[in-house]
Amino acid sequence: MIKQTPTALTIAGSDSGGGAGIQADLKAFSANGVFGTSVVTAVTAQNTQSVNAVHAIPIDAVSAQIDAVLSDINVHAIKIGMLFSSELVLAVANALKHFNGKVVLDPVMIAKSGDKLLQDEAIEALKSELIPYVDLLTPNLPEAEVLLGLTENTLVNSSEAFAAYTQALIELGAQAVLLKGGHGSQSNCTDLLISREHSPKRFTAPRIATTNTHGTGCTYSATIAAGLAKGLTMPEAVDQAHDYLHKAICHADSLNIGKGHGPVHHFHQYWHIDD
Repeated sequence: MIKQTPTALTIAGSDSGGGAGIQADLKAFSANGVFGTSVVTAVTAQNTQSVNAVHAIPIDAVSAQIDAVLSDINVHAIKIGMLFSSELVLAVANALKHFNGKVVLDPVMIAKSGDKLLQDEAIEALKSELIPYVDLLTPNLPEAEVLLGLTENTLVNSSEAFAAYTQALIELGAQAVLLKGGHGSQSNCTDLLISREHSPKRFTAPRIATTNTHGTGCTYSATIAAGLAKGLTMPEAVDQAHDYLHKAICHADSLNIGKGHGPVHHFHQYWHIDD
C-alpha cells in the first residue's frame, strides 16, 4: 500500500512581494512537510510597503480551481485567506460544502501596510456563510473587533477581556477560535485557543522587536492547516505552528527583503544568510 502524502490547499490572494498570501502559505506548507496546492482568489500588486492594486479573480475561475484540485487530489486540510468580496465568500462556501477535511479560516481584512483586503459588504457574508462551517477561525485583535461589530478601536490588554472576546467569537459558529495577541502591547505575546472539543489553551512567547512581520497571519494559519493535514489534534497543530512562527520571526531580520515590513523566514531551519 502506498502511503498517502499529507496535502493541504490554500485558497487565498497572491502577494507579488512573496511575503504573504498564497506565496507564504505554500512556503509554510512545504517547510512543515506538507504538499501544497492552491486556488488564487485575487491578484495583488504588492510589496513590503503597500498594496498598489487588487484584481479579483472571476468567480467561475475560482470555483473551477477548487473543483480541479478537489476532484483529483486527496486534500486533508484547507486554509482560507483573502476572499475580498461577498461573491467570493459565497463561491468558496458553496464549493466546500462536500469537503470532509479540516478547514482553517484566516479572516484577512487589512494588509500590514494598512490597505484593505476585504470589502465591507463581505464581512456579513463571511460571518453567515463561512465561519459556521470552519474548524478554526484565526483573527487578530483588529479583525476580531470587526467581526464582533465593536466600534472602539481598543486593543485588549487583560486576560479576562481577551477570553471574553474569544468566547464571543466562537459563538459565531466555528468549531474553534484562535485569537491572536500580536497587536497587543505587552512584553509577551499571547494567543488563546477556545475549542468545542478541547480545554482552552494559551500560547505565549516573548514579543520580538522587529518590523519584519509581513505574512505572519497567513503563515500561522497555513502552518496550523499543515499540522491538521498530518493528523495532529487542533491544540497540537496550534502548538506546533506557534513555535514555528516564533522562530520564523526570530530569523526575519536576517533576510533583509524590501524597504517596509519584510517577510518572516519560512525556511529558517534549512538555510540562512551568512554574516
